[in-house]
Amino acid sequence: MAKHGKLQTFLEYSAARSVLAVLGALPVSTAMALGRALGKVAYWTAQDLRRTAQTNLQLAFPEKDEQERNEILRQCFSSLGRELGIFSHFSTSSREVLLEWIETRGLEHLRNARANGKGVILFTGHLGAWEFTALALSLLGYPLSFLVRRIDNPKVENLIDQGRTRFGNRTIDKLSAGRSMIKILRAGEELGLLLDLNTLDDEAIFIDFFGVPASTNFMVAKLALRTEAAIIPVFAPWDPARKKFQLLLQPPVVVQVTGDENYDVQKLTAQLSMIMEDTIRSHPGQWLWIHKRWKTRPPGEPSIY
Repeated sequence: MAKHGKLQTFLEYSAARSVLAVLGALPVSTAMALGRALGKVAYWTAQDLRRTAQTNLQLAFPEKDEQERNEILRQCFSSLGRELGIFSHFSTSSREVLLEWIETRGLEHLRNARANGKGVILFTGHLGAWEFTALALSLLGYPLSFLVRRIDNPKVENLIDQGRTRFGNRTIDKLSAGRSMIKILRAGEELGLLLDLNTLDDEAIFIDFFGVPASTNFMVAKLALRTEAAIIPVFAPWDPARKKFQLLLQPPVVVQVTGDENYDVQKLTAQLSMIMEDTIRSHPGQWLWIHKRWKTRPPGEPSIY
């Protein structure tokens, strides 16, 4: 983790607190509208991020023309702004107000999986209001523990963590999470994990993602195979027709065990990656296209970016 000087720490914290305070003081709908406006500004000013996203979209959707891909990218920045707007209310709005912004489908899958007592892995990705997936579950009475990468600035990290954990959730530093994850699942509790970002070699295997090999975290598969925990995909895309987030919990993933752990991990990770890809294809303008998903390449392959 990079060291921050006191002045830099203070300035970053002041900026983050000010943005969240201003948005959090507005009605939720206004905060999300202003967030989308900020997203439009970012679209025009963040040239490096836009360049990364354009490369990703060419890889993922070679059949689309430039105009179609640019529209997806504009929607991506708008979606990020919308999430900033709702996130600004995590620490200030009541449970009742926040619940007004979600419609839940499939909660029975989580209830049934919990009854088995072997723990539940709630698998998601950076789509829609991904921060809202965990918070919404805690609002509904199903708090969970989930992995995060701690922000380098500790004051900003504390500010963000207060919102994430306000209704009973617990965050775990991904750099020291190994034993904690096993303990949570063996206690029959819920663990939230994301699968859709580029991952370092020692934590990943190459799985085709939109037809292109991508360095993919195998932790969800390995944990499920070793603990027999259920895997439930959960996503929170924005529904423009209903003007709410849809908290969508899918049935548990069917896990097939052959006894060859390496093969089983590879197959299950590919299965989960395809669920992620299918969800992105259903909501292409709401995924994090600005991330260098294909940065790590198989040996001998040139850099994509």
